[in-house]
Amino acid sequence: MAKRGTREEREARQRLRTYEAKRTLHSEQVRRRRRDNAVATIGALVVIALAVGAQLLYFTAGPGTPVASPTATPTPTPSPTMGANSGDVPDPALAEGRTWTGPLTLNDVALDVSLDGAAAPQGVAAVLSLAQSGFYTGKSCHRLTTGGSALLQCGSAGGDGSGDAGFRFGPIEAAPEGDLYPAGTIALARAPGDGFSMSTQFFVVYEDTTIRSDAAGGYTVIGTVTGGLDQLKTVITDAGETDGDGDGPPAVPTSITAFTLQ
Repeated sequence: MAKRGTREEREARQRLRTYEAKRTLHSEQVRRRRRDNAVATIGALVVIALAVGAQLLYFTAGPGTPVASPTATPTPTPSPTMGANSGDVPDPALAEGRTWTGPLTLNDVALDVSLDGAAAPQGVAAVLSLAQSGFYTGKSCHRLTTGGSALLQCGSAGGDGSGDAGFRFGPIEAAPEGDLYPAGTIALARAPGDGFSMSTQFFVVYEDTTIRSDAAGGYTVIGTVTGGLDQLKTVITDAGETDGDGDGPPAVPTSITAFTLQ
């Protein structure tokens, strides 16, 4: 009886060890799954955070902002490969290598503008195509800078610095030497460091402004305001912007009520 009891005890201990081993293995598998899920979740959050950060950079950085290389801001969609156009970019031949004139009306302020299709054929072709299609009508001017720079930025598809027309293009054309943009300059906004990120947004410089070039260069100058700039300052830009830090939405809500070129 003593030997059988001993054998039964050994078998019982072996069964217990086997059970404990299985339970330990199961617990380890559960911990591993939890760890892997946590790592995957953290990874996804990092990707989302980077994407959001990139979009915020598109929306907030711009000429005159306090960053190392200030730039104007276009669209929120994922950036195409740098150095290449993306989407159905209007043919530069649309600019016809000539001057296009007409009124750009912001609220009730009619600006006489002149776009140089010879100096900036791709940029002018894009703006011309959008204006003729009626894209700009009703689009807001979402950004005004004061103090260090003096520009009014308009034309985003989303009305807040976001969205595009389904295309982006480059390269930078007719950027001024010395980074000086005289009052009345009309130039295209783009993403920081990316000369192929222009789309629908443009900015009007209402006082002489220096905008530092970044790694991509300067900003495509498509033309000038030839009349109405004083009225723009009196009615809209002199009121400043809403954020109080020199860079934000204009205090006078502003939108494009008409844009006609011929």
